[in-house]
Amino acid sequence: MDIYRQLKTYFGYDRFKKGQEKLIAGILKGIDVLGIMPTGGGKSLCYQLPAVTLEGVTIVVSPLISLMKDQVDALYEMGIKAACINSTLQTSELIEITKEIKANQYKIVFVAPERLNSSSFMDMIKHIKISLVAIDEAHCISQWGHDFRPSYLEIPRFIGRFRNRPVVAAFTATATKEIIAEIKALIGLQDPLEVTTGFDRPNLFYQVTKAGNKFAYLCDYLENNFQEESGIIYCSTRKTVEALVKKLKERGISINGYHGGMQTELRQKNQEDFMFNRVRIIVATNAFGMGIDKPDVRFVIHYNMPKNMEAYYQEAGRGGRDGEESHCILMYSPSDVVKQKLMIANEEIAPEREALQYKNLQYLIDFCHTNDCLRNKILSYFGEEVISDNCGKCSNCLDQSEMVDITVESQKVLSCIYRVNQKYGVNTVIQVLRGSKNRRILEQGLNQVSTYNIMKDYSEKAIREIIMTLSAREYIHITTDKFPVLKLTSKCREVLQGKVKVYHKKDLIENKPSENKKEGLDKRAMDDAFDEELLRKLKELRYTIAAEHELPPFMIFHDRTLKEMASCFPQDKEAFLKINGVGEKKFENYGEKFILLIKDYCIDKKIDTALEENELDQEAAYDRYQLTYHWYLEELSIEKIADKRTLKPATIIQHLKRCQENGLVVDWERFMCDAEKEKVVMEAVKKIGSQRLKPIKDALPEDISYEDIRIVIIKNAL
Repeated sequence: MDIYRQLKTYFGYDRFKKGQEKLIAGILKGIDVLGIMPTGGGKSLCYQLPAVTLEGVTIVVSPLISLMKDQVDALYEMGIKAACINSTLQTSELIEITKEIKANQYKIVFVAPERLNSSSFMDMIKHIKISLVAIDEAHCISQWGHDFRPSYLEIPRFIGRFRNRPVVAAFTATATKEIIAEIKALIGLQDPLEVTTGFDRPNLFYQVTKAGNKFAYLCDYLENNFQEESGIIYCSTRKTVEALVKKLKERGISINGYHGGMQTELRQKNQEDFMFNRVRIIVATNAFGMGIDKPDVRFVIHYNMPKNMEAYYQEAGRGGRDGEESHCILMYSPSDVVKQKLMIANEEIAPEREALQYKNLQYLIDFCHTNDCLRNKILSYFGEEVISDNCGKCSNCLDQSEMVDITVESQKVLSCIYRVNQKYGVNTVIQVLRGSKNRRILEQGLNQVSTYNIMKDYSEKAIREIIMTLSAREYIHITTDKFPVLKLTSKCREVLQGKVKVYHKKDLIENKPSENKKEGLDKRAMDDAFDEELLRKLKELRYTIAAEHELPPFMIFHDRTLKEMASCFPQDKEAFLKINGVGEKKFENYGEKFILLIKDYCIDKKIDTALEENELDQEAAYDRYQLTYHWYLEELSIEKIADKRTLKPATIIQHLKRCQENGLVVDWERFMCDAEKEKVVMEAVKKIGSQRLKPIKDALPEDISYEDIRIVIIKNAL
């Protein structure tokens, strides 16, 4: 039997890819096989070529209707007769195909797992010889995997009905050792020939980015890379998909969306437009992609972090199936982590499965924080031996950023975890290190530990980055619970004893003084965030106006006011009046000129700061609250967060209160007025009660705001 001749005749290839020949030979000898091969590794040929050779029909179990159609069309082009049975067929079509199958007109029949044990299907296969049952995407049978499909449990029942059992072949691209064991057990593979060709995709370039403004980063990437070639952008929610498509279309980018909430016809049209290059880019949820065999995808960008490494690797693997270079970019933000945890918490699943999901998510978080080779981190997850420390094809291995010694900082963090008896999570440890006066910290006596306030000059963001880095390097273990706790590993002694140095990228460890207090926070956020070029243009306009009116420039607007304009990009009256130092009269005199300059600048520089808040603002309640919490983690004041969200400060306070009720930690001390004012507020509350704020406000000095009152009430209710 010349399988090389058939390989050339039907498929047009002269050589097999790694592992294909061994699997095919096993099937032809009548042996069950399990192929673990990366996306683009040629799994489908491993059952298509034997199907041509073997007597009878090959049944291929496939989870996606669109994939069935594509494969049937491709096989017809090769001269191999194939059909598919799924829910899209009309009754008349199904009757006709069934007749043709019984008449042995097809070598391969694709079927959805839901159809396997239907009476009509079982009646049909009684009339034909089944030589091979091939199971594509076999990991879907495992409840421990990332894409469990209950319908896959129909497969072993189907196989068990055969008196003369056919050969069974299972294939998957992403599976850990535990999932591989479950695939073999659940399907009932009999002493299978197991071939793992490796998970490495040398043509894929992996990158993790921690962009402050995701949309600006994305636009810059699309304008400077693969401008004429195909790409996929993955988002975690349908609303984010729709918002991103709208914004990118406004910029003239050839793009469509895809998610499970679309009508079937539109979803199919958008997929076909992408597959046939009628649009260049598709923005999608994880509903898009399993089995998509478009070979020329040059980039896969995860706008939001997926739920685990398996999902990430499978989705990223849709790039570069033709063997050519492809970029895989994961855009990390803390808000994505909390969103994924909330999604897990909202699922109705068994406790052990929930724990596994948290564990798998943590591995992906560690992946985002490691300074080591990203490719090796992926390969290690799938149990593959790492050969070289530097792959030369990922952002970490090519990164020339300045590294700084954070050993002392790491020792402080590790010591703090030990001093609080390894009983608390990330947020509490950060609060202890920064000397928070949060009531919970004080009540539990955590202000008495020796590590309290020893990192007061470090921002919350910087300490969080250090903790996550120590976790990624396995000096810290984060428990896989709904509310994770930090534990020390035996490996941490190396750092505590000074035997091992810890280094990190300088630009991600921002050692900024944080003199708490609202004014200091406002100033730091503004001074660090403004656009220098826009500020220069604003000063030039101010100088021109000042000269015309023969006034000193500061009488038009102070530098502080211009910096805030260069930070917030106000482009209408409402937004402009929110800037500190802008009143109705100054807006009437000068506002339109400054707004026009800012609008022109944003158009010229393609700046759009509205997407991140707008894209999620219409989502479920916890998404709205989480976006507010994202800006809280950036250490902005209540007023600054309100500006970012275009909401009132009172609404921001309510969002943070709800976040706290959902299990997130909010350090209200950060937003507190001074201790004396807090005392005055509490005395008024005790006399008047906390049900209505106006009587409390009327009883207090004018310099105490409604926001101050709300924060004091929430803080003291903890």
